[in-house]
Amino acid sequence: MPALNEEASVSAVIDEVGVALPGWTRLVVDDGSTDHTASVARASGAEVISLPFNLGVGGAMRLGFKYALEHGYDNVVQIDADGQHDPNQVPSMIAELSNADVVIGARFAGTGEYSARGPRKWAMVLLARVISRSARTRLTDTTSGFKASGPKAVRLFAEHYPAEYLGDTIEALVIATRAGCVVRQIPTAMRARSGGTPSHNPFKAAAYLGRATMALTFAYIGPVRTTRAS
Repeated sequence: MPALNEEASVSAVIDEVGVALPGWTRLVVDDGSTDHTASVARASGAEVISLPFNLGVGGAMRLGFKYALEHGYDNVVQIDADGQHDPNQVPSMIAELSNADVVIGARFAGTGEYSARGPRKWAMVLLARVISRSARTRLTDTTSGFKASGPKAVRLFAEHYPAEYLGDTIEALVIATRAGCVVRQIPTAMRARSGGTPSHNPFKAAAYLGRATMALTFAYIGPVRTTRAS
């Protein structure tokens, strides 16, 4: 769980994950929070790693993948600390890992009521179409932060998970497909955040289309990443 100033919601998310996924390690990567996210998460029973300053979701996730690799975990599931992702949907994502290396919990696949409008929607449609070609399967939500990664992807992302804006979603999928990972999606429902402040603001939303296009371009012109042999 990458978390930035999520003290209002992180405890409830940790508890919910514990009920839905008993026996799972719950790791919170505190991404330079200025509130009590780390102490609240630790008191709620999670493993906690605190970054000294904010790196963004991508930087926090790369640290999470490194932790998983160093501690012998085969699979990693990214769940937002704001309560928007339902951990009860994780078993279905893990089951799909038998056919894939990365499984996206897709918001636009026939489940739930989440919607986007304007430039944000246009960017999401464009990104989905382009990355679907690389993945050789139809993807409808390539900017979802709800993802499960299997062993091959964990090894890849521990070294090459991008930290740039949108890199944790768009560029990560491009890196995965270019490294030969199989990407699939299953429909999931998005919930309203249970606390904290959304990471996107109106100014970011207005620039989303241009920045998404640039992120996609740089992802495809970058070097092809490979995984080390296990």
